[in-house]
Amino acid sequence: MGKTEKKENRYGLLGRNISYSFSQGYFTKKFEQLGLDDHSYENFDIQDISEFKSVLSESNLKGLNVTIPYKQDVIPYLDALDEKAAKIGAVNTIKFTKNGLKGFNTDAYGFKESLQKFIQPHHKKALVLGTGGASKAICFVLDELGIDHAYVSRSKQRNQFTYEELSKEILEEYTVIINCTPLGTHPNIENKPDLPYQHIGNKHLLFDLIYNPEKTTFLAMGEANGATISNGLEMLLGQAEKAWEIWNMP
Repeated sequence: MGKTEKKENRYGLLGRNISYSFSQGYFTKKFEQLGLDDHSYENFDIQDISEFKSVLSESNLKGLNVTIPYKQDVIPYLDALDEKAAKIGAVNTIKFTKNGLKGFNTDAYGFKESLQKFIQPHHKKALVLGTGGASKAICFVLDELGIDHAYVSRSKQRNQFTYEELSKEILEEYTVIINCTPLGTHPNIENKPDLPYQHIGNKHLLFDLIYNPEKTTFLAMGEANGATISNGLEMLLGQAEKAWEIWNMP
């Protein structure tokens, strides 16, 4: 748990091993800029979702962000879901209301705002690396944009690829590749999804939800082959601002 001074309006991030996270610094600076001296933001770093009950016993909580690995696991603890969060099946923002806890998904908003500026007419199909809560928001947006997509994971499931199955032909067909796994996150920056990078070229768009480091090995290897690349920082900024908007809705 964070050691932040407990103030009248407390916000925070729920996750596991989140000392690296951008959110605490971002919102602390935001509160300072807005002159909100009675607001604080802290990390609630828990090893299992069952510990969420102890977080809820804290006083003056007004809102939470949720990150890996609890975006799906937190849903049974909530009293209501926003329509979009219900469709996606994952929550990254919680609002404390007089009627209980309500879950929202602002990842979808942040991702859509960030991705749209890169999409070209030939970007018709996407590979989504990973099948966790973040990937659900990404697939929701791809559906909204009319981009066909397939999951890629280590184990074989129906209607998805394994990494071993990714061939030159598949990568020529799927020209958008989105990393929703934590592979390559600081400090393990040498890690990367196991792709045949030699088949990535200048028609590809590689998007990594990771923002630390700024350029992951996944992105660097794609860029070296001519691909357009983007990290997750702008998506993160977008979802954070949307969360702040939700927390301040009447």
